[in-house]
Amino acid sequence: MLSGLKVSAFLAWKSIQRGSRGTLALTIMIIALIFVNLVFLPSIISGVVVTFDTQSIDFDVGNLVIEPREGNQYIDDVDSLQRKVEQIPGITGTSPRITAGATFFYRGHNAASTLYGINPEGERSVTRIAEYMTAGEFLSGGDTGAIIIGATLAGMEGEEEGGLPSLQGVDVGDSIKVAYPNGETRTYRVKGIFETQSFGVDTAAFVTTREMSEVLGLDNQASAILVKTAVNGREEEYKREILSYGIQEDVLTFREKSGGFVEQAIQSFNIINAISTLVSLIIAIVVVFIVIFINTVNRRRQIGILKAIGIDQQIIINSYVLQVLFITAVGALVGIGLNTGVTTYLTAYPLVFPGGPVYPDVEASAILRSIASLFGVSVVAGYIPAWRIAREDILTAIRG
Repeated sequence: MLSGLKVSAFLAWKSIQRGSRGTLALTIMIIALIFVNLVFLPSIISGVVVTFDTQSIDFDVGNLVIEPREGNQYIDDVDSLQRKVEQIPGITGTSPRITAGATFFYRGHNAASTLYGINPEGERSVTRIAEYMTAGEFLSGGDTGAIIIGATLAGMEGEEEGGLPSLQGVDVGDSIKVAYPNGETRTYRVKGIFETQSFGVDTAAFVTTREMSEVLGLDNQASAILVKTAVNGREEEYKREILSYGIQEDVLTFREKSGGFVEQAIQSFNIINAISTLVSLIIAIVVVFIVIFINTVNRRRQIGILKAIGIDQQIIINSYVLQVLFITAVGALVGIGLNTGVTTYLTAYPLVFPGGPVYPDVEASAILRSIASLFGVSVVAGYIPAWRIAREDILTAIRG
């Protein structure tokens, strides 16, 4: 068996050496591009999921959100609930928020968006908005009459924001009017402008809990409490832990808070990926089949002579299978190199999605899966034409 394999390898190598270098290079490049296509789209899908998760945790809702029980508008006795949650191992911060729809007015422009009342220190322990101030400063606990707004809501003078709320040119130090849902109107000085590249956050504004509670007539109440955990990815465990402490309010993970948006997006991307993968593998089958078919037809007489001198049919078939393995292996290596280059470029210059910049997230399992599928279809595509020619009787093959 070993000697037969050595003969197959010898025949395969001689065939590659005597074959067309241009055809070999073109075939390898096609295989490499197919490999890149098999890996690239899943890496982008994974990158989209990572970006959404990061944006949700860092800027929007933290790892977990505690909300009022059904039928209640606010969580009562917020301070007591915070102390109870913060004593749970692994919880690194909590931030109560008051949420209200508001209308903002500035120099003849108006925009309806979301206004949050926050405890600045608590917010710093959960989200990273304070790190993304592009102008001015983040709120402090003693601020009254001050507001920070997202870059999209602030807008640029004379520029529309494509249907998103915009005041078209607010700057730090300007005064804007805010109309609350209870009809009360307050004038605030813009203390800072932030830009997180999360469109749901950059269209919002923040004042202190103290300010908003006074306007809405609230006392130690909140619309939600954001919870930050020490480790991402274990939200379900922390959720169960919080509920085990007898907390009666609703507890949601950031994924649950999104309302299934991510899962729906992933399903749509997976359908596109499945179609792309199928087309790529079909192209690989066709390319390898044609190359090996032409190769065997051109060497039909040589195959007949090899059989006539006693070379076993299976050894001849194996020689073509080894050629396919060589082409696929080199193609996969070139593909890994190309994919590394593309990934490096997109890491430096990421794709910009509405939810933020998307970086390719190449998983080892995706690479291994792509290599295995590429080798599988290539071997099948190479074996069939070799088997068809090698099984011909000796005289028919020699006559060509």
